[in-house]
Amino acid sequence: MLTISIMIACGMVLIALILNSWRLVVGPNTPDRIIAVDTMYINSIALILLLGMYRGSPLYFEGALLIALLGFISTSAFCKYLLRGDIVE
Repeated sequence: MLTISIMIACGMVLIALILNSWRLVVGPNTPDRIIAVDTMYINSIALILLLGMYRGSPLYFEGALLIALLGFISTSAFCKYLLRGDIVE
């Protein structure tokens, strides 16, 4: 039963990733694209965590933590670039 639930959740997260990709390509302006990238990071973390639950390996959880860190840094850099026009002062 848990395996079926994980597979259904993986399918839903994949659909969310596809919709985020569509928003990233078609997004009307830059803030929408930044939010799309940030949401893609969150959905990727969810997908990796689901895969880790499916396989029963703690290695996936460490990968998800690393992707969360990179997602936070990249979103902060995108926002800083959007506000100030440069990343490094």
